[in-house]
Amino acid sequence: MTQKIGFIGMGLMGGAMVARLQDKGYAVTVLGNRDRTELDKAIARGAVEAANAREVAEASDIVMLCMGTSDQVESRMRGADGVIAGLGAGKIVIDFGTSLPASTKVLGAEVADTEAVYMDAPIGRTPSHAREGKVNLMCAGDAAAFETAKPVLDDLGENVFHLGALGNGHTVKLINNFVAQSMANLFSEAFVTADTAGVERQSVYDVIAAGPVGNGFFEFMRAYAIDGDDSKLAFSIKNAAKDVGYYNQMTKDAGAPSIMAPAGLAMLEEARDSGLAEAMVPKLIDHYAKKMRRD
Repeated sequence: MTQKIGFIGMGLMGGAMVARLQDKGYAVTVLGNRDRTELDKAIARGAVEAANAREVAEASDIVMLCMGTSDQVESRMRGADGVIAGLGAGKIVIDFGTSLPASTKVLGAEVADTEAVYMDAPIGRTPSHAREGKVNLMCAGDAAAFETAKPVLDDLGENVFHLGALGNGHTVKLINNFVAQSMANLFSEAFVTADTAGVERQSVYDVIAAGPVGNGFFEFMRAYAIDGDDSKLAFSIKNAAKDVGYYNQMTKDAGAPSIMAPAGLAMLEEARDSGLAEAMVPKLIDHYAKKMRRD
């Protein structure tokens, strides 16, 4: 594997992706943040730790970022020790996080000034899928750069899409997550309404699951609503609120503000601020119970 990889953002997902790259024989330069758990694992497996983002870019053909917010991506990209300062002709930067498309496009122009290329490739699925090279990657940006990076992306993902112009990947990811978290809100209210009406949650599940409304996301919510298992959907309420907030902002930026998003976003933010920030999304059901029944 001749392409040298730089990786910034060593959380659970980033750590799993780096481990997969190392299994495939890539030389990896890494940069973490406060929690060194995944960073130290990568170093123990042969990765080189950089002092800053500029050093990562200087050492790499492809720089990958896996971070939580657009602000975090921008802070790593800019400045004297940022990624952009270490770029040059032919290098590729890929943002795997869920970012605002408007921010992505601005960064893309700044990267282009160095004769490098910026791409967005947000991720679908979980860290366990990443460890096995089975994530979904919603890639967008320069087609030639995508073809250059595709062998590496194929090692990371089971389904690797190219969705067109820069920013389209983040747009599609935000639409996808808006739909998912809208369902989380809908199913939460449905189960609590059943409680209030004296109907067993199992009955609600049986009917919905047998019809066209039943889907994989409903199964995640059912696991907590009926079995008390919130691990089937390992995505925090804090992150769900961030993503729906980004979707809501994206629609405003486009001049067509969302009609549906504000209600679901308000409930996610209330749940987050009530102490459920780190709780998994299925526990949104508990917040609905408190809100609707005033428990």
